[in-house]
Amino acid sequence: KHAKVAKAIDYLLSPDHWPGFTRFLDDGRVCLSNNCAERALRGVALGRKSWLFAGSERGGQRAAFMYSLIGTAKLNGIDPQAWLADAIARISDLPVSRLPELLPWNWQKPAVSPAEAA
Repeated sequence: KHAKVAKAIDYLLSPDHWPGFTRFLDDGRVCLSNNCAERALRGVALGRKSWLFAGSERGGQRAAFMYSLIGTAKLNGIDPQAWLADAIARISDLPVSRLPELLPWNWQKPAVSPAEAA
């Protein structure tokens, strides 16, 4: 009764936790495993030593900001490298009022890439 495994099973079977554990049975969108989330975080874990070289707290905040933007581009089905290259190329020519056009959820791939135009 006092074994760690018994305590874990009691925790799982409690009325407070059982509905959350069995939710995947009622909703097909809920995955039984967390493999998808772990794959998404793998890059962060692999780069952990690199983050030591952010230089400062501000550098770490900038890295986190870029991670967020790149992740948002991926979630919107956009190639992050193409989006970032286009946004950097166009940002200086856009008025402040049109900057939201460059955000990943509003971005439209240009008909001619900046490299082709040159």
